[in-house]
Amino acid sequence: MYDARSRYVAASVETASPARLLTMLCDRLLLDVHRAAHALGAGQRPQATQHLAHAQEIVAELIASLDVDAWEGGPRLLSIYTWLHGELLSAAASGDAERVEACARVVEPLARTWHEAADAVARTAAPAAPAAAAAYAGTAAPGAGLLGVG
Repeated sequence: MYDARSRYVAASVETASPARLLTMLCDRLLLDVHRAAHALGAGQRPQATQHLAHAQEIVAELIASLDVDAWEGGPRLLSIYTWLHGELLSAAASGDAERVEACARVVEPLARTWHEAADAVARTAAPAAPAAAAAYAGTAAPGAGLLGVG
């Protein structure tokens, strides 16, 4: 079972668009933060530390992949990611559930915003093949497909 799930997740990541990868990271970040908060509330600090460590890795990847010069909000987003990374480190070191909850309050709207942006990008990205096929309809020999083949 675990091998099938691992293969499915790996295939999902390998075939995902950049926008989808970003939303997948944000979803997992939110899951890790919620799991850490729950573990701290249940007195399971070692488990919380594992979830917080994974959340830190995700935020580090978000920081590394962010091109702050690509848009005017880049530097502000970097400051949010940097703050979040520091808070996750501090929460892991102190076992402070309130800090973890504060991180969740930042990650939730951030993840929601990235999902909305990814959906907007997906709506504007139109496949080229159907439009090309429609443009060339009727110009090929009968029975021939796009570019006159098959």
